[in-house]
Amino acid sequence: MLNQIRTLLNIEVKLEEMKLENGTVVSAETFEKGSEIFIVTDDEKVAMPVGEYILEDGRLVIVSEEGIIADVREVSDEVPAKETKEGEEITEDLADETIETEVPEEVVQEVEAIVEAVVEVIAPVIEEVKSEVEELKKEFGKMKKYEEEEEKKKEEMSAARKPIRHNPEAKTAQKKQVQFAKGQFTTTLDRVLNKLNK
Repeated sequence: MLNQIRTLLNIEVKLEEMKLENGTVVSAETFEKGSEIFIVTDDEKVAMPVGEYILEDGRLVIVSEEGIIADVREVSDEVPAKETKEGEEITEDLADETIETEVPEEVVQEVEAIVEAVVEVIAPVIEEVKSEVEELKKEFGKMKKYEEEEEKKKEEMSAARKPIRHNPEAKTAQKKQVQFAKGQFTTTLDRVLNKLNK
């Protein structure tokens, strides 16, 4: 509202512009608690959504209400940048620790008995599965050999087969020509036969 009043009174409002860690340009009158903060786009300024943002200079800007800076502080080891990082650090610390407790002898014996019973039940099943796997490997080996033999047969057959060639100049039967005696008187039949033989 203060900016709207200043705009109506023609008082010039100068906004600071900074970039976030990801390169987004944001502007505020001052980067302090209680100031309005906006995301600068080509067309307009949009109120900054609620969240935590790291500026390029390394400061952490916390927006708890849309468009209003709740806090600005330096990022340090004591103040994590985001809550998810804090949670990750906690889980990493717990993963490194080993929890030791004392267990009564009776419980240890019961657990050992349960484990032995489970092993007795599962061991035959495991052996059966192993034997089935071996059989499948043998069958697969046979199938692979059969496929290789079939492939070899196909190659041999294709190599043994003579290619078919087209021969347009195949031997053609030559026409038999009948020669008649020369100097004889030619009859009509002789003339017809002569024309046919030409």
